[in-house]
Amino acid sequence: MAINFKKSYRFAVKSALYITFFSTVLLMVLLHFFAEINSIFLIAFAISLFLFSFFVLQYRVEHFIYRRVKKIYDDVSLLDSSTLRNKPITTDMATLTREVEKFARDKKIEIETLKVREEYRREFMGNVSHELKTPLFTVQGYILTLLDGAMNDKSLRKKYLQRAEKGVERLVYIVQDLDMISKLELGDLNLTYTKFNIVEVVQSVFDLLEMKADRKGIMLMFDMKYLKPIMVFADREKVQQVLTNLIDNSIKYGREDGTTEVSIEDLVNNKVIVRVKDNGEGIDQKHIPRLFERFYRVDKSGARSEGGSGLGLAIVKHIIEGHDEKIYVESKFGEGSEFSFTLEKTK
Repeated sequence: MAINFKKSYRFAVKSALYITFFSTVLLMVLLHFFAEINSIFLIAFAISLFLFSFFVLQYRVEHFIYRRVKKIYDDVSLLDSSTLRNKPITTDMATLTREVEKFARDKKIEIETLKVREEYRREFMGNVSHELKTPLFTVQGYILTLLDGAMNDKSLRKKYLQRAEKGVERLVYIVQDLDMISKLELGDLNLTYTKFNIVEVVQSVFDLLEMKADRKGIMLMFDMKYLKPIMVFADREKVQQVLTNLIDNSIKYGREDGTTEVSIEDLVNNKVIVRVKDNGEGIDQKHIPRLFERFYRVDKSGARSEGGSGLGLAIVKHIIEGHDEKIYVESKFGEGSEFSFTLEKTK
């Protein structure tokens, strides 16, 4: 605070010296031409002093403020801020205040975004570590048991090797999904658009997951009988992957002897919407905004017991958005869930 006072005092002293010097010289000149002080003398002196003082103070103030404002702009430029760097320097305090406040708000948002990303990164690394650690320790445990002598028991050896194989399969599944999500997030989706019947794709997924659904007594069904094909324009393989993930999830988290129902409806602008609905346990509303995050699980213990990489819905979201389409989720806890996505319809 003391430094600011000294700078302002220096500014005031210099300005006062300029005005005093000019006033003295002016007074001497006027006295030389006017033998006595009269009204004309006073008016001339007052006007001259006013005009000189005005221009001196205006120049001095502008110059004094400009140098300090320019330093603010230079300091801000070091932060690589396009907000202020590309604008002409202004000495108008109101304008400068607005620009600095906007700059501060933008930086605050950037810092908060970086904090969120850092938290997300830490959570992601923890999740990856946990997902890989579980099957690795499982495989290691069975192999060590075999090496410790269980290998001599043929029945035990076969059982432990089969369990170790399941652990390896889960590791491969996780690594494949990690590789896919990395490519999707880098924009390496490589979509191959073709015309195909979406009803046939849904039926093929039903056939693929029929045995898994039967084990829980879950019926895979359409909402109605589709007698005519419904042609869409998209990447058939990727859309099948989306449907496989959604229907597989409905089986995992569906209730015993429940249902998974798929419906296909027309929308405006040559779009169809595909809905996958179940009557399972449902999802609490607080979890819905985070459902499509990598490794996010609603019921962490139950979800891991069901297997999977925890990347399925994240992959689904990237595939649908890669088609420039939308995905939606509606759910009521205890009543069931409905995932739906749009596709471009064609003839």
